[in-house]
Amino acid sequence: MSQKGKSHLVIMFTVEADDVAEGDRLFASHEEWMKGHPREGDAALLSYSISKGPELSNPMDPGSDPTGKTIFVLDEVYQSPAGVPRHWEDAVANWADFNAIVEWSGKAEISTLHSGTLVQALW
Repeated sequence: MSQKGKSHLVIMFTVEADDVAEGDRLFASHEEWMKGHPREGDAALLSYSISKGPELSNPMDPGSDPTGKTIFVLDEVYQSPAGVPRHWEDAVANWADFNAIVEWSGKAEISTLHSGTLVQALW
C-alpha cells in the first residue's frame, strides 16, 4: 500500500569521522525507543529507518570522492501530522538519550524536514 499523503519526518546528520561511533550508539538506542511508538491510529508510526554512508565531494555524482564525513539519515513516516509532535513530546519525556543526541547534533551539519507530506510514493 502506498504511503502517499502520509506525514514524513527526515533528518540528515553529517558528522566527522570521530563522531560516527557515538552516532551508531545513539541510533541503536533510538531504534529501541521507537519500538514503543503507536502502530495504529492518527499518530501511528508506519515506517522507520536509519541509514548511513559517506558524504561525497559532489553530492550529485555517486562516483565522486568521499569527503571523510559520514551522513546519517533518519526517516520516519506517520499516519497523519499528529504523529510528528507526538514523537517529539515523547522523545523529550521518555527517550533516555534525548539530551545526548541534542549534544551530538551540535557537532553535525543538519538538514531537517519536519511534517513533510509524501507527494510521491510507490508500494
